[in-house]
Amino acid sequence: MQAEHRDHVHGSDGHRHPVDFDPTAAGPDPFPPEGVGGRPLRIGIGGPVGSGKTALTAALCRTLGEELELAVVTNDIYTTEDADFLRQAGVLERERIEAVQTGACPHTAIRDDITANLDAVERLCERYSTLDLVLVESGGDNLTAVFSRGLADVQVFVVDVAGGDKVPRKGGPGVTTADLLVINKVDLAERVGADMEVMLADAHRMRGELPVLAQSLTDDPAASAAADWVRQQLAAHRSAVGPAAG
Repeated sequence: MQAEHRDHVHGSDGHRHPVDFDPTAAGPDPFPPEGVGGRPLRIGIGGPVGSGKTALTAALCRTLGEELELAVVTNDIYTTEDADFLRQAGVLERERIEAVQTGACPHTAIRDDITANLDAVERLCERYSTLDLVLVESGGDNLTAVFSRGLADVQVFVVDVAGGDKVPRKGGPGVTTADLLVINKVDLAERVGADMEVMLADAHRMRGELPVLAQSLTDDPAASAAADWVRQQLAAHRSAVGPAAG
C-alpha cells in the first residue's frame, strides 16, 4: 500500500513554500521562510472534524519521534481531548504535548489571533531547546481553515472519503492552498460510495501542481509517504536557516 500512496504524490516547483516532493530525494526550498532564525520547523495540520488529523499526527509522532526532536500543539474549543488522546496513546513524552483551548472556533487561534499557539510553541522550545519539529494540529472552519504563516511554515490539510468524492471540488483555501493535501481513509471509499479516481482527479484539478497524497492509516499505520514529505520539508528548512540553536 505504501507504494500506491506514493504514486498519488506529485511535486511542485512553482509554489512559494513547499519543496518538490520526490520520496527518494530532498532538496532546498527555493523560497526559504523569512525571519525564522534557528527555530524548529512548524507544520500545521488542519482539516474538518473527523477527517483524521489527530490520527495522522499520532502516526507521524510514532514514525518520526525516534529520529527527530519532536513536539506537538493541539487545538480544541473547550477541552484538551486531542492532546489527551496523544498522551494516552504514548506517541511522545507527555511533556512534549501542549494543549490550547481556543474558546471559539479553532480557526481563530491558528489564523486570526495566533498568540495562544505561539505561546504554546514557545513553552515547548524552552522545555526542549533542540527541537527539530513542532506539529500544530487544529480543526475549525471546515474547508476554509488555514494557518497563519506566522504560526506554520508549511501546512497539511486533511480530508477523508466519508465526506464523499465531491469534497475536493468544493475547493476552499484549505483544499486549494495547503502545501500538502491528504485524502484520508481511502480504505473506506468503496463502503461509502466514494470514487477515488474522481476524488484524486478533482483534487489535482483544484490544486494544480501542489502535492496530493491518498492514504489509509489502517493499511499504513506509519503514514510513510506523509512522513517522507515531512522529512523533505525539514531538510529544506535546515538548508535555509541552519540547525536549531541548542
